[in-house]
Amino acid sequence: MTVTALDQTTALIVVDLQQSVSLLPTQHSFSGIVENTNLLVDAFHARGLPVVFVTVEGGAPGRNEARRPGGQRPDGWADLIPELHWLPEDIGVVKHTWGAFTKTGLHDKLAALGVTQVVIVGVATSAGVESTARQAHEHGYNVTLATDAMSDMSIETHENSVTRIFPRIGETGTTQEILNLLDTHLLDTRD
Repeated sequence: MTVTALDQTTALIVVDLQQSVSLLPTQHSFSGIVENTNLLVDAFHARGLPVVFVTVEGGAPGRNEARRPGGQRPDGWADLIPELHWLPEDIGVVKHTWGAFTKTGLHDKLAALGVTQVVIVGVATSAGVESTARQAHEHGYNVTLATDAMSDMSIETHENSVTRIFPRIGETGTTQEILNLLDTHLLDTRD
């Protein structure tokens, strides 16, 4: 479903735009993802809406067939990339699973702010972004996904999330469509 509305208290969630992820071979321009993310970050900041920056510092335990990077990680690998327009008052969340809500307190933080909707961006579409979107949906948030502010290492997994999964748990749109709704949202909240 194409994005139709934004709630009065909508938060932006930026997933895993950190040093280590910036080195991955994404299928879409990483600099383009960051540019679109910053447009949204700036717009949310300008309207006094919450912005959440999520980083990952490990993985959930358990066996799987996918190779996990091991060994010593370089200093700063989990730091946000410096190009992001984050502010000290933004919410920071460190996760150890794909989704940003598992054992991070994010739901409690958003609920305390009266957030009823989230806009989600980041990398990877089929992992951190999709898992966070699924968890947000399960918590009862209205979910919107900015499809031109996310990417994956595989175009097939990206497209599967965007075309098959996201329409079942939320609304999708471009950065510009969401910015247009934020402009309408600002006018609507003044009435």
